[in-house]
Amino acid sequence: MPQSLAPAAELVGRELETALLRERLRDPLVRLVTVTGRAGVGKSRLAAETVRVVGGEFARIAVLDAAAPGGWPAPSELSELPEPSEASEASGRVLLLLDDCDHEARPATAEALEVLTADPRVVVLATSVEPLGVYGELLLPLAPLPVPGPRRGPAAAAADPHALQEVASVALFVRRAREADPAFALTLENAAAVAEICRLLGGLPLALELAARRLRLFPPHLLASRLRGRTTMLSGGPANAPARHRSLAALAEWSCRGLDDADRALLGQLSVYEPGFGLWAAGLSAEAAVETLLDRGLLAVVGEEQGELRLAVPEPVRSHARAELAESGGEAAALDAHAERYRSLVSGAQPGLRGTEQARVLRELAAEGANVIAALRRLRERGDGEAAAAVVLGCRLPWLAQGRLREGLEWCDHTAEAGGAALAEAVRARLADLSGVFALALGDPQEAVRRHRHALALGRSVGDRRQNALASARLGAALLDSGDPAGARAVLVTALSALESMGVTGGAASAAATLAAALRADGDRRRAQETLDRAVEAFRRIRDGRGLAGALRTVAALALEGDEPDRADPALRESLRLYGAVGERTELPGLLEEFSLLLMRTAPAQRPRTVRLLAAADTLRAETGAQVPDEWRSAAERARTELSARLDWTDFAVAWAEGVRMTVPEAVAEALSAPAPSHRPSAAPAPEDRALTPRQVQVALLVSEGMTNRQIAAKLDISEWTVVNHVRQVMRRLGCSSRVQVAGAVGRWA
Repeated sequence: MPQSLAPAAELVGRELETALLRERLRDPLVRLVTVTGRAGVGKSRLAAETVRVVGGEFARIAVLDAAAPGGWPAPSELSELPEPSEASEASGRVLLLLDDCDHEARPATAEALEVLTADPRVVVLATSVEPLGVYGELLLPLAPLPVPGPRRGPAAAAADPHALQEVASVALFVRRAREADPAFALTLENAAAVAEICRLLGGLPLALELAARRLRLFPPHLLASRLRGRTTMLSGGPANAPARHRSLAALAEWSCRGLDDADRALLGQLSVYEPGFGLWAAGLSAEAAVETLLDRGLLAVVGEEQGELRLAVPEPVRSHARAELAESGGEAAALDAHAERYRSLVSGAQPGLRGTEQARVLRELAAEGANVIAALRRLRERGDGEAAAAVVLGCRLPWLAQGRLREGLEWCDHTAEAGGAALAEAVRARLADLSGVFALALGDPQEAVRRHRHALALGRSVGDRRQNALASARLGAALLDSGDPAGARAVLVTALSALESMGVTGGAASAAATLAAALRADGDRRRAQETLDRAVEAFRRIRDGRGLAGALRTVAALALEGDEPDRADPALRESLRLYGAVGERTELPGLLEEFSLLLMRTAPAQRPRTVRLLAAADTLRAETGAQVPDEWRSAAERARTELSARLDWTDFAVAWAEGVRMTVPEAVAEALSAPAPSHRPSAAPAPEDRALTPRQVQVALLVSEGMTNRQIAAKLDISEWTVVNHVRQVMRRLGCSSRVQVAGAVGRWA
């Protein structure tokens, strides 16, 4: 029989879905709308609240629970609906809410819908985990709430509570936490833990609400640690809620109900994968089974990389499937298969890291980074030191590009210690050498020197000339950064000669680029330029984009020493493009700061953009945990001080906040959109009709500083639409087709 709506409930983060559902129900041509999504995502609540809002526009409303005991009412009973209200009686339309059309209720739902949709006045709103497959069905997929982005290194402990509060999953968790404990507040101390809880639970509303209730017993950091790997521990839902909504274990069991053996086995195998794996990386060929799991919400699409979907088994299904796999005795075999697959992935990627495929391979390995770490943990658990060392050594370039510096250093040390005497001395030498690379990237050149010398001591007994030459070249880089350019020069000359004689082109190019930096530090600019030209040519020949980007930074430094900013600018821009292509994180902060200092020198009007770039560099470096030399830190601090003095305090704060939120691609794009320095003679527009009004001059100047239309409107106290018109007139009169060209034209006025 028809039922009444549940009590009103607050919806958080569902404004777009609510508006879309309202419009679809109001459309006179729409007959059936199905809200789909995983169990616990809030389908019933969204549907009920939408019906509550638009119900007055229908003559009659009925609510049916498709999963209720006793099954569906007879077709004749479906017409026994409540009497219409006076305001809506004229519409004659009937709205039926069919809730929980899942599992055993699906066949009856399809049969009933044939009866219901035969009447043109009937509009049906259904909720189901997967589409009902009925002709004319419109779908409204409901995804979990957005979660905070991952943060690594020291920056992970400095999450901004105000920024986190804007994330829907955090907002929902905080509201429910205050209901459980009125004294709860999101603070600097608990923000990182709250963000981790939301990520662990995948933004699933029911899971967030159950977790918030547990704050009566555990503070956020302890709750986060208990949830890692076992989210099904959460329980304590309302007593009047369906059984599956009282605990995540019950929710997961209900979600998996009705799976056949093959689908259940595939789900178990995939439960050992970390979220964000690719179909190819997981070796998936059973596309039909994958689609079944996707339709049921047991497998979720979490992103895309280079045209390939990134997938995840969402919580709490993952914890439940992993537990079932362990009970059946298949967990060890699944973990071993996972480890072997990613060992092979890293091994097979090595040729691609040294040529034209470098950018693609680095991005692929970055996307699979969590699974590579999981594979390493498994190899460590089963004591396979040789295989673990091969994976660690194969991750040198990917981890450097990803900024996994502290993690890389720890894996080098642990793998060498765990392998002990059973690990070949040549392998231990390579691990010691790699650990020095990570120590130098972290900003500890003295420790890097110690580690590289240890690697050379181990390598001499092995007699591997190639490895010893590479370790010597890296020792030279560490000596240079530790303030010993003469010592670096001596080591690098020998290493470069050895590498060239052995035909190690990539290693020789890197050694040449470092030697050029050492020669520059010694004041020998002529030889530095000659050596650097050889390195750049070699990097271009072998298509090593990351190595070329590093060499181009030295090109820019030499150009700036010679007071040639117009030569430094294109070198830094090409370096930015190359780093952007590989998703670089370790070297990019320093490059952004170098470009910012050049921008301050060549384009003073770009101050807001410069602030954004400095903020982005500061944030990215904090995530890697790297330190910079005192003199470079002082230069960046002086630049920030000067910019804060020359800009209005509010403008500086807004620009800094915008930079802090930038991703790597956004920071690179922001830098590349800055106007290039120009030394063409300035000339005012001759024709009278090309002259700008005083207000248009103001707008043009603010555009050249990188301000948005909204910021300009606030600055000049005019409407945003007026700014848009002024910008159009400025572009027309100056003959510009973009804001970047406007900035360039304004720069020539000076």
